[in-house]
Amino acid sequence: MTPERNPEIVRLALPKGRMQAGVVDLLGDAGIQVRATARDYRPQLSISGFEIKLLKPQNVVEMLHAGSRDVGFAGADWVCELEADLVELVDTELDEVRVVAAAPGKLAQAGLQSNGGELVVASEYERLTREWIRRRELRATFLRTFGATEVFPPEDADVIVDNTQTGATLASNGLEVVDELMTSTTRLYANPRALDDPLRREAIDALALIVRSVIEARGRVLFEVNVPAASLDAVCAMLPCMEQPTVAALVGNGGYGVKAAVPRKGLPQLVAAVKARGGSDIVVSQVSQIVP
Repeated sequence: MTPERNPEIVRLALPKGRMQAGVVDLLGDAGIQVRATARDYRPQLSISGFEIKLLKPQNVVEMLHAGSRDVGFAGADWVCELEADLVELVDTELDEVRVVAAAPGKLAQAGLQSNGGELVVASEYERLTREWIRRRELRATFLRTFGATEVFPPEDADVIVDNTQTGATLASNGLEVVDELMTSTTRLYANPRALDDPLRREAIDALALIVRSVIEARGRVLFEVNVPAASLDAVCAMLPCMEQPTVAALVGNGGYGVKAAVPRKGLPQLVAAVKARGGSDIVVSQVSQIVP
């Protein structure tokens, strides 16, 4: 029998395993501490109104879909695999992986042609794999695995469908990528029925906002520079800021101070270009959160 829930409490699911550290760090950068307790699977959050449970990534998706969890962090691959009816709130850009089909070198180089025989394709992803087999028009049977899928070929399977970050594990097991099914990252999802509740919706939207602010900040730096009046328009035009840079007159008609949150990528080129247009006293600093 399911215990009666407090309608004012949002049930948050965090993934156990390799995804856990990145999510906890992300929340920490947002000023939200995840505090361990004697009950390892039920840590506490430093902000009120949330109840946390640690679950395996697949279970996070299942519990969100069932409605026993309101909001949670999960991989897009398992949301797709389980065809879960969820609302994506934030792509954290963490734990990026590719879901790929891979086979031993000889079979891979033959284009998965198995001399007329039927292939055995092993994977934890049953729906994605069966759809891939259908799309590729392969004569194949599906073999369900429960971890360590890469060790199945060549004795127990011909092909695998698995997730990979660098491909190193596949290569160490003599496997070559033959196809890519999708890319996946850790994302913040909500149960749509939880969003229909005004009280829970407010708390979930606030959580998504601060998580999004940290992700935005991780991709940007605060760029400050002094420029002569004659160069102000040219410098402002080259700053790839979110909206418009902040401009303030310097004391004694000495030009202007310009400030903008600019993308981290391309920063060396930006510094050189601004300097070439008369920029001076350039300061680049980290930002922890950016809320548009």
